[in-house]
Amino acid sequence: MTTQNVVILARKHLRTMIRMTRLLRRLALQQAQPWPDTPDTARFDPGHEAVMMGYDFHLTPNGPRLIEVNTNAGGALMAHTAQHPDQTQPLDPLSRHPQRLLATFMQEMALFRQTPRPVINRMVILDEQPANQFLYPEMQACAALLNAVGIPCSIHDPAELRMDASGVTLHGAPVDLIYNRHCDFYLETPSLAGLRAAWLNRQLCLTPNPRAYALLADKRHLITWSDPDTLLARGVAPDAIRLLTDTIPTTRLLSTLDRTALWKERARWVFKPSQGFGGRGVLLGDKISRTRFDSLDGATLVQSLVPPPTLRMAPSGTLFKYDIRLFVYRDQILGVAARAYRGQVTNFREPGNGFLPVQISI
Repeated sequence: MTTQNVVILARKHLRTMIRMTRLLRRLALQQAQPWPDTPDTARFDPGHEAVMMGYDFHLTPNGPRLIEVNTNAGGALMAHTAQHPDQTQPLDPLSRHPQRLLATFMQEMALFRQTPRPVINRMVILDEQPANQFLYPEMQACAALLNAVGIPCSIHDPAELRMDASGVTLHGAPVDLIYNRHCDFYLETPSLAGLRAAWLNRQLCLTPNPRAYALLADKRHLITWSDPDTLLARGVAPDAIRLLTDTIPTTRLLSTLDRTALWKERARWVFKPSQGFGGRGVLLGDKISRTRFDSLDGATLVQSLVPPPTLRMAPSGTLFKYDIRLFVYRDQILGVAARAYRGQVTNFREPGNGFLPVQISI
């Protein structure tokens, strides 16, 4: 991407996005308990939250619309590089943005250990076959930053670790903190059984973690957040209800809708699995076949379509879609990114897809 390609974001729209992230966190903390059908890992409260939350928005003429919330949102360091395209040297761990990212891990450890001055003797960035992941270079950059400030950190697949209820070790050395990039959000797969046991036994700090996912990133929350009657019944203040319903597209559970009527107006909707990630399983209504529509599970989410904005990229003139992602830790905004893409959903697999710098306008 060249420096000619910049996404303009109005300051008033950024303020709305920031208000939304803080409101949703407040609602999640007030809720205290996740969905009734979530596993026991989601009911365990580790005493801390989640690094690198991602809130994804589409910009419309009437303001931003929140499309979804993610716990293990990748791309923060890549977005920083896009914002500073002239920076050719590796990231300085003492510069402002890396320092803010690094501080989130220390804060998580402080909350976990319940001490203001925590020590991280060893940290692991965990993902499934990490070297094959598109964002592996970012994991490497993150590990380099941590090592540069004296926190031993390396990147591993679960199979490389010894994990059980007594803890997690790497080559015999205890692991204090895991930055979890794995997409098994509830630690349900056999490869993460040992991690699950260690985490539930409070043997290490895991961030993001199942509880954070259940309270904020479970897409079924969009149903509640976009329903004024439910919000009012839960005691949410009228001004907060207006912000939520103005910003979150109407979202419903397929099992609660008339399928015959829905098929006729399908072009107005997007169909999403409630536990999906990375755009997997997302179907646009105007592209879905009748056979595929009829096969959708009742737990599928049906969300009002909010088309992403577009940008004509220089110098080719090719039209790209884009969204805006806010990287957030608790109430702190760590960064703002624009993700340009072609195709149905945001991904980095098509040529030219990637992060763009964002310019805040008055």
